[in-house]
Amino acid sequence: MTIYNYVALKNSKDIVKGKIDAADLREAREGIRKLGLIPTKVYEEKSKDEMKDAFANIKKGKISRLGLQDRIDFTSTMQILAQSGIPIIESLLFIENDAAKLKVRLVAKELRRQIMQGATFADTIAKYPEQFGQIYIGLVKAGEDSGELEKTLQRLLELLTKEANIRSKVIGTLMYPIFVICLAVLVVLVMLMFVFPVFKEMFDNMGKEMPWITSALMSAGIFLKTYWFLVPLMLGSMIGFFIFIFRWEPSKRKIDEFVLKVPLLTDLMQFSNYANFVAVLQVAYDAGVPIIECLYLANMTLTNHTLKTKIESATLKVQQGQHLSVALRTTKVMPKMILFMIATGEQSGRLGDMLLQATSFIDKKLDAIIDTMTKMIEPLMLIVIGSIVLTLALALYLPLFQSYLQD
Repeated sequence: MTIYNYVALKNSKDIVKGKIDAADLREAREGIRKLGLIPTKVYEEKSKDEMKDAFANIKKGKISRLGLQDRIDFTSTMQILAQSGIPIIESLLFIENDAAKLKVRLVAKELRRQIMQGATFADTIAKYPEQFGQIYIGLVKAGEDSGELEKTLQRLLELLTKEANIRSKVIGTLMYPIFVICLAVLVVLVMLMFVFPVFKEMFDNMGKEMPWITSALMSAGIFLKTYWFLVPLMLGSMIGFFIFIFRWEPSKRKIDEFVLKVPLLTDLMQFSNYANFVAVLQVAYDAGVPIIECLYLANMTLTNHTLKTKIESATLKVQQGQHLSVALRTTKVMPKMILFMIATGEQSGRLGDMLLQATSFIDKKLDAIIDTMTKMIEPLMLIVIGSIVLTLALALYLPLFQSYLQD
């Protein structure tokens, strides 16, 4: 039996907390309902040894970085409680007791412990860059220094939510072609390993030379069927090779440079990068962060090496006294509409407002690009699948057609 902690409603209004023994989560919820309660949160209680090990790990910095959704949940709770006038220590205590995930509870516990010893909230989270990230730390520090931590937490929440939305859009766009490619590879392997070898004896009995495409695929099928254990090894090697290519710095730089030359991919790469870049720039600027530090924080969001290098060079020019819009224009990688908005904001003294409008413009542009790509991917995938089916069909039926014509 496992011990589960729960938060439930009694008489549809009173909040009660407790523990219950159950074999699984479903049984725990049923047991809570039998007590006349309505469960709102049920989670497994960790043993003291697990708690101690995890707590020791977080102090050593061994716990992995909080996921994006973890940071959204943490920030959302902190912002709501701060807006209600609840002090930081009590807010962290609430998260420590009620957060669904163990690592979030332990992070809150450690933050609360250090703040109670006299540290500030910003200085404390600065010790955990792997959990929060440099952008989060920089903005919290700016908000705390300006006395607007509540507003900064709201801006951070919007920023994190925006990042999650962009990520889901891009991943959603790529899921369909990835699924089709994996399905195509599976179909080809099944055809080569199980279908083509069955036809070998029949083709041999014809006593005629097979077309080159049939011969090549037949040989490949027999080889894969004989040495089937090499199939997962080859697939694993291919996946490992592509992962290595996309992560190895020299090859990643070449790929990043190449995608900026492909028409539609250029727009997707630029606007998906600049969506986060401009959003962070706007949030940091509104939080009172100096423009140079705003650029450094925003530059951390860029994933394309070419764009990152260009923006770094622009940051140096701003540091030397150039206007932001002029420095960004020299990079020749920033969309003209965004440059126009930034220049207008600088001239009118409303840079924060124009950055907000630029963020809205980028979001709409990115949605349009993703819609266009989605519409283009479907016919492209049909062409790919059709080509594979045509190749396999020709390999199987060409010998029969040749035999029929010659007879």
